[in-house]
Amino acid sequence: MSEQVFLYGLTKGWFILAVAVFVALFFVVAPYGRHTRSGWGPRVDNRLGWVIMEAAAPLVFAVCFAFGTNIKTATELVLFTLWEAHYIHRAFIYPLGLRGEVKRMPIVVMGSALLFNGVNAYLNGRYIFTFSAGYANQWLIDPRFIVGVMLFIIGFIINRQADYTLRNLREPGESDYKIPYGALYRWVSCPNYLGEIIIWVGWAVATWSLPGLAFAIWTMANLVPRARAHHTWYREHFVDYPPERKALVPGIW
Repeated sequence: MSEQVFLYGLTKGWFILAVAVFVALFFVVAPYGRHTRSGWGPRVDNRLGWVIMEAAAPLVFAVCFAFGTNIKTATELVLFTLWEAHYIHRAFIYPLGLRGEVKRMPIVVMGSALLFNGVNAYLNGRYIFTFSAGYANQWLIDPRFIVGVMLFIIGFIINRQADYTLRNLREPGESDYKIPYGALYRWVSCPNYLGEIIIWVGWAVATWSLPGLAFAIWTMANLVPRARAHHTWYREHFVDYPPERKALVPGIW
């Protein structure tokens, strides 16, 4: 079996697994962050676990870029930059800025996320830089690329602003949870997740590829159930939680 056949087979299987995970996560909330609980085996420091599980994405993607056989065009350089900008922040900057008491993450959660990030980086990186027909510079002015990049940037800004708001709810040394306010928190409980979904929907449009679409679907499969769990948690723990807020999509859900 050639690697190209393997990649397309893995992509198809990735779609199917995403649907199964989506359903499962409505019944079992991943045990990290505010949903941490016992019974999930050995644990690792939350910050260390975050770095390890997220680092796979920029590293694997960079390897695919370096060893890709397609001609490196300006379009591919833009795609590479977008991916790395998101994941370098996610892996090496975001976890170091976490405030509050040191928490511990189940190794099984870290390992699952490591696999998830590694597979997505491999599928997207190998497709874009080796197995696609190539992204010529003319793709830079294609409406799909322009719309996709705009969505990516909008999602990136929403995600960063939401994370910044959450971080600044706590003073150094504080560990309690508080109700976030401002920006999209006026309408939804999880604008950080909304931003992440918009990022990868934009990526799917900009790359116009099955691996890109698979990543967008996986992002929704992971974050839609977790947004629902967060929203429920807020309502259970804060009697004054704003009743007009939705979980993820303003005015809808």
